[in-house]
Amino acid sequence: MASLSLNSISSTVSRLPFLSASHRKATTSALCLSRRWRSPVAIRGGAAAGPTAAASLGFSESIGETLGEVSIFSASSGEAVLIKDLWDQSEEIAVVALLRHFGCICCWELASALRDSMPKFESCGVKLIAIGVGTPDKAQILAERLPFPLDRLYADPDRTAYDTLDLYYGVARTFLNPASAKVFSRSESIKKAAKNYTTKATPNDFSSVLQQGGMFVFKGKELIYARKDEGTGDHAPLDDVLNICCNKVQVA
Repeated sequence: MASLSLNSISSTVSRLPFLSASHRKATTSALCLSRRWRSPVAIRGGAAAGPTAAASLGFSESIGETLGEVSIFSASSGEAVLIKDLWDQSEEIAVVALLRHFGCICCWELASALRDSMPKFESCGVKLIAIGVGTPDKAQILAERLPFPLDRLYADPDRTAYDTLDLYYGVARTFLNPASAKVFSRSESIKKAAKNYTTKATPNDFSSVLQQGGMFVFKGKELIYARKDEGTGDHAPLDDVLNICCNKVQVA
């Protein structure tokens, strides 16, 4: 990773249109305080379908079982729950969407799209689950103001699921990755999602804003689709995810 000066980073953050003034200030402060850089992984974001999806993307064939043992928190109750208890581990198909964090406006846009797509996924017998970085109270802010179904939203304040799936993290990924440029083509949908947006949903640990998300589909414990977000706002195309899910159901 190239060395980046804090002045350069601060200047870049100040020009990001999807961050409010207070969020830019908080993010810049976080970057000045945080020196937690993670080495970039060799696997680039991408998708694959079929029984060899895990291996083709560099995941262990047991990634479903490993992820299943991760404990996260229900946004509705605040109680801890194992990921494996969120869907039938024998054969149910589940879409697991990992948002960056609950204060990310691009994630409000993604959550809005997920909410609107739920009927289509459910018509195929697919369960849709969203996980975000932050505490349950931060998740509740998003759920209430967007809105988003509380019973499908979970909080991962320690980013354990993100680490398990080896999702991208860092300043360059978050603010300087070319993949983030696509958010400019979605200005209207972002504006719509931002109607009731508030930075109060941002995690108290500001270093969490450097986390990237991803989209994963499991049939029971088997990984059948995986995509890591390359940068902020670089989300998986939901139509592609829906097609993979519905085709998998039909084949089964």
